[in-house]
Amino acid sequence: MISENIKVSYSEQYDDSSIAWRMQGARYKAQNIVNICKGRTFERVLEVGAGEGSILKCLSDWEFGVHLHGIEISESGIEMIRKKQIARLKEVLLFDGYQIPYPDAYFDLVICSHVMEHVEHERLLLREIKRVSKQQIFEVPIDFSFYVDRKIKHFLDYGHINIYTPALFRFLLKSEHFSIEKDCCYHYENAMLEQIFKGNRKALLMAKLKRFVLKKIPYLGGIKPNSYVVLTSADEGSLHIF
Repeated sequence: MISENIKVSYSEQYDDSSIAWRMQGARYKAQNIVNICKGRTFERVLEVGAGEGSILKCLSDWEFGVHLHGIEISESGIEMIRKKQIARLKEVLLFDGYQIPYPDAYFDLVICSHVMEHVEHERLLLREIKRVSKQQIFEVPIDFSFYVDRKIKHFLDYGHINIYTPALFRFLLKSEHFSIEKDCCYHYENAMLEQIFKGNRKALLMAKLKRFVLKKIPYLGGIKPNSYVVLTSADEGSLHIF
């Protein structure tokens, strides 16, 4: 079970005041999902940690997946998902953060976008995702820096309790017997940067300069993008050490 203090923190997180911001970010996340799945079709699709449903709404509008499902720990998120009346959404359920209430291999695809950085016990959730799905898509923000510990309050204020690089996230997946089928590092476009650094022109210009440099040097771009997206499949193996 998820810790009670974290459960309380998320239970009332979503309200109408954040709709525009969340929808803007969701369009990019949903587009990343569509891009990495190009040429593939899925019948049953589950989003784990569906938030207030913006990604599901985009995917439904773009006719991605025949039957969409969502699970979420936040009651306010569930309420907002239902208000959206998402055409392809078959059901959305409240869950405890770890136990997914569906049978083995029920879904063709599970989507877990910007969730793992919030999860106390990542491996427990990964094992449940693997249990219920044939393929998986994960997207995580790349918050890592060499002095990330100096920014702990900043990241905790966003609920980010896990910090990744693309390589560290791949290590986590591979050690839990997920096979990497396709992956991509993303850098935010201008619209996202302008929203993030609204009112701080200096920070915006620095972010654009940083993006320019990282895109010019692919090796660095794979270490420090804004986000990392990966399509996986899973076998029956489990974690083995020694």
